[in-house]
Amino acid sequence: MSVYKNINNPHYRILLFPLALFYWGVTFWRNLFYNIGVFVSRNLPCKVISIGNITTGGTGKTPAVIYFAKLLIKHGQRVAVLSRGYGRSTTGTLVVSLSDNNMNNWKMVGDEPVLLAEKLPDIPIVVDENRYRGGMYIITHFNPDVIILDDGFQHRTLDRDLDIALLNSNQSGIAYKLLPYGLLREPWHHLKRADVTILTKTNLNRPSHFIYNKLKSLKIVSHNSKIVPSESLIGTNGNKISVNAMKNERTIAVSGIGDPKGFELLLEKLRLNIVDHIFFDDHHEYGKPDLKIIKTKMVEKEAGFIVTTEKDLIKLRAIKHEICKKAYALPIRFSLSKKGRQEILNKLGFN
Repeated sequence: MSVYKNINNPHYRILLFPLALFYWGVTFWRNLFYNIGVFVSRNLPCKVISIGNITTGGTGKTPAVIYFAKLLIKHGQRVAVLSRGYGRSTTGTLVVSLSDNNMNNWKMVGDEPVLLAEKLPDIPIVVDENRYRGGMYIITHFNPDVIILDDGFQHRTLDRDLDIALLNSNQSGIAYKLLPYGLLREPWHHLKRADVTILTKTNLNRPSHFIYNKLKSLKIVSHNSKIVPSESLIGTNGNKISVNAMKNERTIAVSGIGDPKGFELLLEKLRLNIVDHIFFDDHHEYGKPDLKIIKTKMVEKEAGFIVTTEKDLIKLRAIKHEICKKAYALPIRFSLSKKGRQEILNKLGFN
């Protein structure tokens, strides 16, 4: 059962409530020890920007990392990205390179770093569970002006010059409860630790009163951002087909991401003929049983194509199966309001 289903199951949430209280205690003491100096954050000899969130996923963090990397390059900065490589099969420091085996075997570095490397081919992408060690490796080998810390809001072992926190404007109040009762990694008021707060996917759904009231109560000023879809879908072998050409085709949506509802809303806005949506947990590793389920559903619904996300396509294209040849990903990009972009550049001194 996916996390997305779990948080909407009241019986499941009640059973997990005691664990959420325990989790609250752990995060409370951990953050307190950092705040009073018992735990120490280490500095790197360059600017560090953290892009993260207070939930377990679904905020559009990877497109945001790509956006800010390109923005900083436009302002003359040498940029590198540091990620822990969630879910990877390896440990230690690894460089994600387009020419190396870790691009073909995504398990070595994680699905998101592979996507980052494909979108940012001229930028060093390094994975390391030890952020300071990974940062020093980047300093030694690439000499950047700025390191973007991917998913770094909770990783306080490394100091940063700017903390950017993303909030998914489409998620309900139920989702914004502490793990494992909800999706929050830490309590709401910890969002005040962020230098900039950005509401994501505001073009898919108007942010709820719950979110606005929470931000208002914490006196946090937020900026809006959008998810902009591409005009073309990309297949597992790199072939492209226009979104308009797909509108009359019966299609199954397949996703293993943190916000399947947001993916559905995006597809609805594009008016694609989606006859069903099969969704799995975030970072799901597809296997033959999954492909069998997808194939059965396609036959049942008389669907000829699969539409998925770029992150999912990385994993599907690595599988030698007939069904994967029918999968197409919808590329998206992050777009920030002009006011939000200017505030971030001002805070970094890149006017």
